[in-house]
Amino acid sequence: MKVLVILGSPRKGGNTEILADRVVEGMKDGSADVELIRLADYRISPCLACGGCEKTGCCVIQDDMQKLYPRIDSADRLILVSPIYFYGVTAFLKAFIDRCQALWSRKYLLRQPRQGGVPRIGYLVSAAATKGEKIFDGAILTAKYGLDAMDFKYGGALLVKGVDRKGAVNDMADELERARQFGRNIAEG
Repeated sequence: MKVLVILGSPRKGGNTEILADRVVEGMKDGSADVELIRLADYRISPCLACGGCEKTGCCVIQDDMQKLYPRIDSADRLILVSPIYFYGVTAFLKAFIDRCQALWSRKYLLRQPRQGGVPRIGYLVSAAATKGEKIFDGAILTAKYGLDAMDFKYGGALLVKGVDRKGAVNDMADELERARQFGRNIAEG
């Protein structure tokens, strides 16, 4: 099984990256082939809403997103990883999702969904500094609709509240084990 992990946090060694690393460890226990992409290392422009992809299913913007489309297409599982910024995902992850409009156009307008392979499932991994009741609602909706555009069924989320200080999740052994088990479950499913 080929798994693509999209890390939307600009902070290296932050709480979401720590959680993602534990998820990856769990997936590797299940012998998954995992590739981690740190979006902060890529130059991805925002969607221009130009409509170019509506005719071809391909984005007309020539930047680093062009390197990611084939990886999305070949993945069996996709994990979106982001801390919560003002009740949503980071700008890095949002730009990536918005640029998947080309994949939405391919699937819905041009009626060319990805063919073959195992059913594709996508997930969200997120951490939030506060413990608000609805802190993850915006990120979950963004993930669900973004994954649908990429032709993945939403499979659930690993969500951790109350981790503000960089590395604070390292003090939460139960959450780290839950992340590892989340990865095992993905690899086994």
